[in-house]
Amino acid sequence: MRIIALLTDFGHQDIFVGVMKAIMLRINPNLHIVDITHEVAPQAVRTACLLLMHSYKYFPKDTIFVAVVDPGVGTTRKPILIEADDYYFIGPDNGIFSFIHPDSITRIVWLTNDKYFLHPVSSTFHGRDIFAPVAAHLSKGTPVDDFGPRLDTIVRIELPQPKQVGDKLIGEIIHVDRFGNLISNISEDAFKSFIGNARFELHVAGKVITRLSSSYGEAKDGEIIALFDSFHMLEISVKNSSCADALGTGIGTPIVIIRITQPCSG
Repeated sequence: MRIIALLTDFGHQDIFVGVMKAIMLRINPNLHIVDITHEVAPQAVRTACLLLMHSYKYFPKDTIFVAVVDPGVGTTRKPILIEADDYYFIGPDNGIFSFIHPDSITRIVWLTNDKYFLHPVSSTFHGRDIFAPVAAHLSKGTPVDDFGPRLDTIVRIELPQPKQVGDKLIGEIIHVDRFGNLISNISEDAFKSFIGNARFELHVAGKVITRLSSSYGEAKDGEIIALFDSFHMLEISVKNSSCADALGTGIGTPIVIIRITQPCSG
């Protein structure tokens, strides 16, 4: 059974996700459809890119990913299909697939063969009319090159990377989960490589944290803590509450790690 995994900013209030699934199942009733998330903030292409980056490798090889966060729908932006690292990615060429390393890409196809589209093609819902039917036809064995001509490159957006400036490691909050936890772009490996055995201060939104916790259970209710999340990224949290609300902050907020190399006084 072929797997198609969906990631969108459509939410669940409207019919968009259900209609996409209906189109795919009408073409291939033997599909297994997995929802990664449909709660990406509207038009947040970079957030979608980061969430897909952290999730796709947990799926079996040969999975087809349909990612639709598409503020440019109906414009000249291209609908594309990427084969990379034994996976397939379908969606708009707007930077949503920037996490895919160029060396891992086998081929990129511009989706132009409207034989595989739903007609008429809407100018506002390519998820239904292009991406869903193409994914379903691909799942049934349609050759990749049947969908259109090849492209050499994809549109890429800059993904935030932490920067070291002297004894400071400067990152930012790149995601706020539904619990209000603040997820940074500082990985566990980057943090440990920078800090080594030294002490540190973590500065975020006017607060200072001087130690890492290993779990939420170590904290007191309302206490602000830092720990590594299940994807090995540095996270700032408040036990049993929303850290985003407590600090009045969110995506884009700077996070600064200061390495303290001088010995403790006394």
